[in-house]
Amino acid sequence: MRPLFRCLFPLLALGLAACGDEAPHFEQAEPGEALSAGGTTVMKFDQNAFSMPSANLAPMRRLDFSVGNSFFRSPWVIAPSSTTARDGLGPLLNTNACQNCHIKDGRGHPPGPEATSAVSMLVRLSIPAGPEHAEVVRQRGIAPEPSYGGQLQDMAIPGVAPEGKVRLHYTTEQVRFADGTQVELRKPQPELSELAYGELHPDTLMSLRIAPPMIGLGLLEAIPEEALLANADPDDRDGDGISGRPNRVFDQLSGETVIGRFGWKAGQPSLNQQNADAFFNDMGLSTSLFSGSNCTDRQPECKAMPNGGEPEVSDPILAQVLFYTRNLGVPARRNVDDPQVLAGKTLFHRAGCQSCHVPQFTTAADAAEPELANQLIRPYTDLLLHDMGEGLADHRPEFEASGREWRTPPLWGIGLTQTVSGHSQFLHDGRARNLLEAILWHGGEAEAARQKVLGFDREQREALLSFLESL
Repeated sequence: MRPLFRCLFPLLALGLAACGDEAPHFEQAEPGEALSAGGTTVMKFDQNAFSMPSANLAPMRRLDFSVGNSFFRSPWVIAPSSTTARDGLGPLLNTNACQNCHIKDGRGHPPGPEATSAVSMLVRLSIPAGPEHAEVVRQRGIAPEPSYGGQLQDMAIPGVAPEGKVRLHYTTEQVRFADGTQVELRKPQPELSELAYGELHPDTLMSLRIAPPMIGLGLLEAIPEEALLANADPDDRDGDGISGRPNRVFDQLSGETVIGRFGWKAGQPSLNQQNADAFFNDMGLSTSLFSGSNCTDRQPECKAMPNGGEPEVSDPILAQVLFYTRNLGVPARRNVDDPQVLAGKTLFHRAGCQSCHVPQFTTAADAAEPELANQLIRPYTDLLLHDMGEGLADHRPEFEASGREWRTPPLWGIGLTQTVSGHSQFLHDGRARNLLEAILWHGGEAEAARQKVLGFDREQREALLSFLESL
C-alpha cells in the first residue's frame, strides 16, 4: 500500500523543497500504520511492553509461551544438580539467564565504571584468518582467538577462573549542526584485564556488542527471502550510494550456507540457531546444534568440570524457548497522527533513512507459526549489511560481513527503550546516549543522510526525533 502523501509548494513550515523534491510529504497516518506488527501487535506501553505474547496467540498457545518464558527468565544452575532440567551452567559464562542480558526482553547496555561484570554487553574476539582456519571460518564466520575463543567470558563457576574483566574508556568528539548547535559523541575503547589464560594473540580483533531487543523476531524470520533480496544492491547499480547485501552464513541444521538475519552483523540464519549460540557462548550450555564445551584447549580446568549431560539444553526446552522468542509481540506505535510526528516522518524520508530502514514487509504465508503468517509489518529494517563508515567500524569480519559493515537494526519499539530498559543507549556497543547521537554516528553509505540531518534546524530535529520515538 502506497503512503498517503502529496508534494506541496511551498513547504515553509518544514523548510522542505518544492515539488521537484522526490521525498514525500506525509499529511496523515497510513491505514493501519499504528499496528507495527499487524495482527500480532500488542497494546502495552509500560515497563512490560516488550514481554507480551503476540496479540493473536490463542489461550492454549499462551501457555506454551509462558513455559518458554520460564526457561528464558529463570537462572540455570551448576551441574550436577537435582534441578536436572536446568543444570550444566558454565564453566565459563557471561550470565546465568537469558533475561539478564535482554532485560525485560529489551536492550542491553554497556557496563558502568563500578560494574563487576559486563552482563548485557559482550566482547567478541577473533584473529585474522589464514588458510589453516578455512573450516572453522566456514562454520563460525571467524577465526577464534586461540586462548579465549570467540567471546570473552568474564564470569565462571567456582573452581574455574573467569577469562578476564572488561572496562570501557571513552574518547569524545564534537559534531556541529548547520545552525551552530554542537553535540558531543563518545566512542568506547575496551580494556581487558586480569586475563587468566595467558596473553591475547597480538593480532586480536575485538568487537563490543550489547544485547538487542527481543520483540518481533519471529516476524523478521518470516519475511520471505526474495523480499530481502529485492532490496539488495551490492554493486549500487541504481547509483543512490546504498549497496546493501545479505550476509551468507553457516546453518548448523542443514550444513548449508544461507542468508543471515540475526545478530548485529546478521551472523545467524535462524532464531533457533541464534538462541542455541547464546546458550552455548553466553552460558556454557550445550544443545543439539552446539555440542561439547566452549572451553578452549588452553583452559584445562574448564574442560575438566562436570557437565549437565549432552545436550544440557534438551531439544524440547530449546523448542519452548524458540516459541517464546518467536512470539514476543511488538507494541503499537503512538501518536501516528500527531502533526510533529508526521513532519518527522517526512524528514526521515527526505534524509533517505528509509533506503536502509525499509518501512514495511508482508510475512510469508508459510511462516513457522500460523500467527506470524501473512502479516503486514513495519519493522524499519532491510536485514542487509551496509558499510557504515570508519566511525562505527570494528574491523572484525564475520562470515561475509566486513569490519565496516553492520546489519540494519529494526526500529520498531525504539521509542519505548527508556521505559522498558531504563536507559537510552543505542548502536551495537551502546555508545550513543540518545537517538540523535545514534544518527550522527552514521557514515559510509549513510553519510549523505547524516549530512542532510546536520542541515536540519532545531524544530526539524525535534520533529525527526518525535517520529522515531513514536515507533
